[in-house]
Amino acid sequence: MSSTFASTEGSVHRRTAGANVWIRRADADEQSELVEHNSHALDFEVLESEDAVGRAMLAEIEAAARSKSDDLTIVILGGRGAQALHRLIGEKAKTNQLDELLGRLNVFTQDALAPMRTSNAFSFVRDFERLLGDEFFEKVKSFNSMRTDAPDLEAEMIRYVEALESSGGIDIFFLGLGPEADAASHICYIKPGSGAGATDVAGVIPISQNIVEHHINKFKAGGTSPNEADEIECRSATHILTLGPAAVLGAKRIVQSIVDADTAPAKVDSFERFINTKISEDPETRARQLNENPGLWIRLNPKVRSLVLPTVLRSAQPA
Repeated sequence: MSSTFASTEGSVHRRTAGANVWIRRADADEQSELVEHNSHALDFEVLESEDAVGRAMLAEIEAAARSKSDDLTIVILGGRGAQALHRLIGEKAKTNQLDELLGRLNVFTQDALAPMRTSNAFSFVRDFERLLGDEFFEKVKSFNSMRTDAPDLEAEMIRYVEALESSGGIDIFFLGLGPEADAASHICYIKPGSGAGATDVAGVIPISQNIVEHHINKFKAGGTSPNEADEIECRSATHILTLGPAAVLGAKRIVQSIVDADTAPAKVDSFERFINTKISEDPETRARQLNENPGLWIRLNPKVRSLVLPTVLRSAQPA
């Protein structure tokens, strides 16, 4: 895939890979960053229910908060993968149980379809509001989302990354695993063939129909009741705003949850390939593997906890 570089104002580079636009720091060294991270087998945990996964995810936030005295920054997961967590936090936010933690919590989102009105029912932010509730938003220190109605989407992503970095970096990155053709996978919305590199912090990438359908279906399965106008607008989105591999590699902790293989059965094949692929030490081969199957970026971070339901399993076993 051909790539070109063009400088933007400040300390970032705008890089194009085909029709995909990626943003990285001007002093980033792609080759050294790619080979610096060792690959890791994934010792996943099988839990009995979505509620159990939600409780485990909340326990991760509480443990991270106990480990430091200052603010905590998390990147939350949209769709069904973290709905149990968001419902649980929403319930506790109605009491004083999490007040001290929420007062220290900086929350960021990881991806979004654009252009789209922020009031659209298929916006992750609307789903977060529905599940987390008013009390959460009153108590949390900050909630930061990508502006999907921004007139300049690339400038918006630069602003967003700068806000994330100014918060002190990602303490917990909650991730899922989205199914793609040929048992490949996406995380955030880093899709196969999009040319994402190890030093790319964010991207603005053209949307695929497969991703649109997956997005709509998981929202409906999760309880969203959209009107016709919202669904039409969602289907008309042209791009995806997404955090990139550099954010995944730089996170202090990744917590992955896969709970919806019943409504997205292609995840069974994607998870099996994700678990069993041997990631090459050769830089060129490794780059090709990651571009073909972006879910593998998770396995280059040494601090990963993977929580799954039995429905995602076939022959895959904890590595």
